Amino acid sequence: MRQIILDTETTGLEPKQGHRIIEIGCVEMINRKLTGNNYHQYINPQRKIDAGAIEVHGIKNEDLLDKPLFIDIVDDFLHYIKGAELVIHNAPFDVGFINNELVLAEKETSSCYERLADFCTILDTLVMAKALHPGQKNNLNALCRRYGIDNSHRELHGALLDAEILSDVYLLMTGGQTSLSLSNDIGTGNATVDTTIRRLKGDREPLTIVRASVGEIQRHNKRLDTIAESAELVWPRTRPS
Repeated sequence: MRQIILDTETTGLEPKQGHRIIEIGCVEMINRKLTGNNYHQYINPQRKIDAGAIEVHGIKNEDLLDKPLFIDIVDDFLHYIKGAELVIHNAPFDVGFINNELVLAEKETSSCYERLADFCTILDTLVMAKALHPGQKNNLNALCRRYGIDNSHRELHGALLDAEILSDVYLLMTGGQTSLSLSNDIGTGNATVDTTIRRLKGDREPLTIVRASVGEIQRHNKRLDTIAESAELVWPRTRPS
């Protein structure tokens, strides 16, 4: 499975008010393994950025004067994401902006562009988080705290940075690990181990291993004896180490 964790930054909140995309960040994951084949692009929006948006991401108009227009990068961007599952936090926001850019690109060129849902599947991690943690805050910062992800380096929003953080959140939300992984080398069939440790900063105390006491093991086995009177056991009794 090829998944693209995607995030955007924009000039404001609503494309219907003329707001545009100014940054796209994508992280590629294949079979739940981060590949490093990421996509990152700043874009000249040809309009002013709202002051409130600058407070969020820190990107100013002068930072984008020499950057390409969306129509200059659209083909490369669509080729990169085509056929993948897009993993997005609050997907309607980013999808709405990207589809709006595709409509504008059609008006400025002779090309005809499909909308995202026509060539990608879309997974909204905000919807997933609300189902897993109802009644709680489920923005990216809250999820980082909940899953123990260090995002102290995230002073401002950034599309690629937020996509990288969301990739960690998504893997932990769906029960996967983010540091060590096993894979097969393409074309060789040799098993390799990726031992890259990702974004763990500072000294950390080693995990404490708590072993069951003799009394706890005896009570455990006694409980198994009771179960065995009416059902077949599917796991062995524990022996004190």
